[in-house]
Amino acid sequence: MAKLLDEHGMLIMLFLVASALCLATLRPHETSGRAAGLRMGEWLAARQATGNIVVIATDTADDQMFLEALKEAVSKAGVDVLSSMGGPIDARKALEKAAGLSEVPTAIVCSRSASDWILLKEKGSIFPGLAKVPLITPEEGVWPAFLTRANLLNIANQIAVISIISIGMTVVVAIGGIDLSVGSLVALSGVLAADFIRHNGGTGAAFAVVTTGCLLGILAATAAGVFSGAVISGLGVPPFLATLATMLVVRGTTLEWTGGESIAALPDGFVWLGRGNIGPIPVAMALMVILYGVFHIMMTRSVVGRYWLAMGGNPVVARLAGIPVNATVIAAYAVSGALAGLGGILLTSQLRNASPTYGDGYELTVIAAVVVGGASLSGGKARMTGTLTGAFLIATIQNGMNLMGVSPFVQRIVLGTVILAAVVFDRWRQIILDRFVH
Repeated sequence: MAKLLDEHGMLIMLFLVASALCLATLRPHETSGRAAGLRMGEWLAARQATGNIVVIATDTADDQMFLEALKEAVSKAGVDVLSSMGGPIDARKALEKAAGLSEVPTAIVCSRSASDWILLKEKGSIFPGLAKVPLITPEEGVWPAFLTRANLLNIANQIAVISIISIGMTVVVAIGGIDLSVGSLVALSGVLAADFIRHNGGTGAAFAVVTTGCLLGILAATAAGVFSGAVISGLGVPPFLATLATMLVVRGTTLEWTGGESIAALPDGFVWLGRGNIGPIPVAMALMVILYGVFHIMMTRSVVGRYWLAMGGNPVVARLAGIPVNATVIAAYAVSGALAGLGGILLTSQLRNASPTYGDGYELTVIAAVVVGGASLSGGKARMTGTLTGAFLIATIQNGMNLMGVSPFVQRIVLGTVILAAVVFDRWRQIILDRFVH
């Protein structure tokens, strides 16, 4: 039991929280509007790859959104739509046209408001050629708002940036440190990249300009991380104070650079990083998975990963064992800075603009994800898989509170409670493991 809690406790907790949110966010199905159209279109697209359908809708605003969303969803599957908006007379014209086609429609879809028309109920007797064509209307029912496609994609987009920054924080926590500057580095990276792109082509900037701007932002954040690591290892300044100073200096510099204003006018190639897809997978999510795989291998299989964990376990013994302590500390903070910079690039891309206020409070969320994931703040114990689970747990809780209309102020209370509970849980787990071993 102790081993199960140690390795899979947070994963079990994530499952329980997600299950609870599914029950708490049960909502009636939308039978009109964009949401109903998307759901119906995705359902149809999953069941036929080609052919055509007839869609009948009234001329209300909700039905117009229903029709447009349905067309958008089925067009991706190569399904043609013959549509009608208006009253029964318009619907009759559309059905007459469909009956005269060489290829019989595979389905007739009508909006909820049009489902009671006698023309549709008696279509088989009025249009014999359409007698066997199924009539489909949006069904009523309940489904968790938490498990809708739009909401899950929203969680995925939110979690990508926080998760990538959390990788660097995991490395820093593994050596027994802390990095309060990551939120400021998010803003710094995004502002530098956006400002460079704005002055070298703006919305028409070339790929080389976009790439250079992103690299400048990431390199600046990495340099700030190296500075923090050098101050900690070279001058003996406690990590909390060193990174607090870096946070204030970087945030102030970013605000002064921009005058407190946002930077927009970014090209589509830059926006693709945060909003684009590789097949069905968002680019940001794909990048997150790759980075977690790389750093998981580093932490468990590489020499530098063992150095980081040894530093957190006992710095004195690590030094006596010949580990280059100063270089190891600087490398950890450089990694944290670089990944915070990358997170800033992705966030700027997702929001289509850069702002000196971006990343405010991110350090608390990231630390929460790492601690909830099972890392020990005293160092020597950290797992990338645990951090990923912790990040998903934090994002799931925040998303659930948003769906239930919980006040942002109460959300901060909950986040603080989660951090405290994770620390207490870690302490109890360690006591249980010690008793089990001894």
